[in-house]
Amino acid sequence: MEQKAVYKSLNPATGKIEKTFDEISKQDLDKALDKAVEAYKSWKKTSFAERAKVIKKAAELFRERKNELAKYAAIEMGKPLKEGIGEVMFSAHILDYYAENAEEFLKDSPIQSLSGKAFISYEPIGLLLSVQPWNFPYYQIIRTAAGNIMAGNTYMLKHASNVPQCALAVEQIFKDSGLPEGVYKNIFLSSKNIDTLVDDPRVKAATLTGSERAGSAFASAAAKNLKKTTLELGGSDPLIVLDDKNLDKIIKLIIMARFGNCGQICVSSKRIIVLKDFADQVLEGIKEGIKTIKVGDPLKEDTTMGPLSSEHAMEDVLKQIQTAVDHGAKLIAGGKRIGTVGAFMEPTILTDIDENNPIAKEEVFGPVLMLYVAQNEEEAIKLANNTDFGLGGTVFCSDEERAVKVAKQIETGSVAINRPFPLSMEIEIPFGGTKRSGYGRDHYLSGIREFLNEKTIKIEQL
Repeated sequence: MEQKAVYKSLNPATGKIEKTFDEISKQDLDKALDKAVEAYKSWKKTSFAERAKVIKKAAELFRERKNELAKYAAIEMGKPLKEGIGEVMFSAHILDYYAENAEEFLKDSPIQSLSGKAFISYEPIGLLLSVQPWNFPYYQIIRTAAGNIMAGNTYMLKHASNVPQCALAVEQIFKDSGLPEGVYKNIFLSSKNIDTLVDDPRVKAATLTGSERAGSAFASAAAKNLKKTTLELGGSDPLIVLDDKNLDKIIKLIIMARFGNCGQICVSSKRIIVLKDFADQVLEGIKEGIKTIKVGDPLKEDTTMGPLSSEHAMEDVLKQIQTAVDHGAKLIAGGKRIGTVGAFMEPTILTDIDENNPIAKEEVFGPVLMLYVAQNEEEAIKLANNTDFGLGGTVFCSDEERAVKVAKQIETGSVAINRPFPLSMEIEIPFGGTKRSGYGRDHYLSGIREFLNEKTIKIEQL
């Protein structure tokens, strides 16, 4: 394994490299794997109370260091400070949640049996490999780490190469919280060497959040080694507006949901589907609303949208917009770069996108809102399902029964009613996708049970 600087803090607001970090050596990686295996042997024997004490301390440290952590996110991937602090606080809540609920979630579960007694015992399996993206550099880690560590597994993180200081900050928090060495380990590893870890027999299971291409390769490598995986991949989530009640509030929520984190959210409402009777009103409201978005330096308190994560990411989104327009889409607002320094671009609105337009089948990972007009409810559902993705979705409707009926027909892992998903993700609610958006679930008891041995024990009298 060639050792070189593969992790870089490249500030997307300035284009300057802040710091670089070398890839872990083969020898050090081998030592880290051995340490994780040894740590597992003792960690799995600790009580839930012992684990909870450490995880609760980690939550406390997240809150104490929220400003420092938010600054790292701003510098490395462009998240405005206010959004960064919100992410840190949510991560702390996740840690507390699993510290407080893991024992209840993992207690023996009785089974109805025709003879004797039977129950399911939930037992840890060992070292989990976690490969995570940059767009939520803290939440993405904690949503998989908290439950697994509380369950008795150990955890090795391969974070995105553009957020190394965020990765190190999380590892330091776990160290300072008193977590034994080897239970949680951050490694700097190039993507091309991930298969080395997946192949290693010391790794017992693996989880990844990323692109379809990365997920396919990752799952293939794991399947070859008979290892379980969970995947959260791309999304092109629909948001359907079925009536015109409270449109002003709905429009504000749409803008927050689509343009938060500069549109770089897997489960963001990317396709807004509105019935024809009030489509013009929604479009005008969104056009006015995006004028209030302040694009700028993510380290400034009044910035509401920072740069995209990189120059390359911005160029990709701008190309998608141009291709969409070339294929008949109408550019209503935005669509251009802002300035010449930093990966800043205008909030963008596209309409008149037909099913043959390339952008109709793609995920747009940037500040681009696509507005579709449906003639009726049936067409709205058809448009919502006209994608290979199936991560999340949203339905706005004043009639709850009607909203639920529509939600059940949307082909996604989750649907939120009367609140967009980026604003309603809660640790108490299972989260995950279907179709080409991946499989498996995070959050709630579903998340903590993904990487456990659900052992059935049957008892009969002699």
